[in-house]
Amino acid sequence: MLIDWFTVCAQAVNFLLLVWLLKRFLYRPILGAIAAREARIAAQLAGAAQTQAEALAEREEFGRKNQDFEQQRAALFSQANREAHAEHRRLVEEARRTVEAMRSRWQDALQTEQLSLHQEITRRTQREVFAIARQVLRDLAATELEARMAELLMQRLRALDDAELAQLTAALRASPEPVLVRSAFALSPPLQAAVTDAVQARLGQDIPIDFAVLPEQVCGIELCCNGYKLAWSIADYLVFLEKSLSGLLQQTTEPAPPHASTD
Repeated sequence: MLIDWFTVCAQAVNFLLLVWLLKRFLYRPILGAIAAREARIAAQLAGAAQTQAEALAEREEFGRKNQDFEQQRAALFSQANREAHAEHRRLVEEARRTVEAMRSRWQDALQTEQLSLHQEITRRTQREVFAIARQVLRDLAATELEARMAELLMQRLRALDDAELAQLTAALRASPEPVLVRSAFALSPPLQAAVTDAVQARLGQDIPIDFAVLPEQVCGIELCCNGYKLAWSIADYLVFLEKSLSGLLQQTTEPAPPHASTD
């Protein structure tokens, strides 16, 4: 059998041409597409890995932040709890101080009111007692008592020392008005004459004297001249006693100073 080399060569050429055409127009695009797909898949896998890594990092960050938040929340809750307890104690203490202050003011006001009431009752009792005493002395006054009071006035006139006598003399010289003798009841003419003689004898000159009745002069008699007064009266003793009792009452009823607090 004879080999047709021309046919063999033509078929070889056709085969090589077919291979080149397949490689050029079929295998290369397929291989490129496969390579591109592989590259795309690799990129997607890399992106997924990165995304997974980022997700893990974010999860860890979220866990850390959540832990920090829990710690902060616990710290804030503990601080708020302490502040609430402190505020509660402060409010209770403030309320206690307010109540104590109000109670102290109330006790002071009550003590002051009781003290004022006690003083008022004592003053009224005192006034009533002295008013009754004066009225009793008025009712008991008689001629013998007036004569005795005139005698006491003359005794005081005779007992004046040099300084008091100089004051009375200066008052007489400085006033053109006569000497005025006042008593609770009208003195009898003999008593008026006795008083006039005693004054003139003590002062050594003729001195005009007027006599007047002063009902308010409870069991007493007084000699007045230009602001100078020489007197004797039971009322003076009552006034002195009343002032003494008032001063004693004021001292004994003054509120005691508050004690220093030891809180």
